[in-house]
Amino acid sequence: MNTNFEVNWYGNWQLVIASILLSTFIFTVFLAKPKKMDWKSYGLTEAFIVSLFTEMFGIPLTIYLLSTYFDISIPINGLTGHLWATLFALTGLMDLETGVMVVMSISLALIGIGTILLIGGWIQVYRNRGGIADTGLYRYIRHPQYLGIMLIIIGFMVQWPTIPTLIMFPILIYVYYRQALKEEKSMIEAFGEEYINYMAKTPRFNIFSKTIVRNCRIRKRIKV
Repeated sequence: MNTNFEVNWYGNWQLVIASILLSTFIFTVFLAKPKKMDWKSYGLTEAFIVSLFTEMFGIPLTIYLLSTYFDISIPINGLTGHLWATLFALTGLMDLETGVMVVMSISLALIGIGTILLIGGWIQVYRNRGGIADTGLYRYIRHPQYLGIMLIIIGFMVQWPTIPTLIMFPILIYVYYRQALKEEKSMIEAFGEEYINYMAKTPRFNIFSKTIVRNCRIRKRIKV
């Protein structure tokens, strides 16, 4: 294992700042809608980003806490920060390097798919400003952008879980789910029957769904 890699991974505050700024830019631009920003979800996501990259490249707080309070011996380097891979190694399931490869493969796949959904959804929203976005990704799913950000968050939780981000993770997923419901209600108020029909034939999040929600069930849920 490369000694410089082990020693120099943390304390890289330039990379912390660059990663936070880049992620904030992508999130701000590609989750922006042609209407007022939802500051609750924005602020929580920003807190997640700051916490994630501060521990990823700055201070390994979670490793310190695990080592101190749970008597788990975890060397501090750029590999052991992949805590799922470290868990695999500690339990003898696989060696650390193999675990890192597995974790990174899954993580990058999730982040890649999520980014495609996020950017693709943004393109369709701006092409259909003033109307219902029902082409491209929106033909298959009602909220590709929110599904995209959820997959990106899950991908980072696979790659580099920390105690603060593990706490924020379920809250973030819930916030975006609620935001999706709020947008659907707003769209129904704006477009009425047209959007209800779109909802009846298009799943909310499950892009692989084979069971389409029937129009009568949608109507019943809206009345409730």
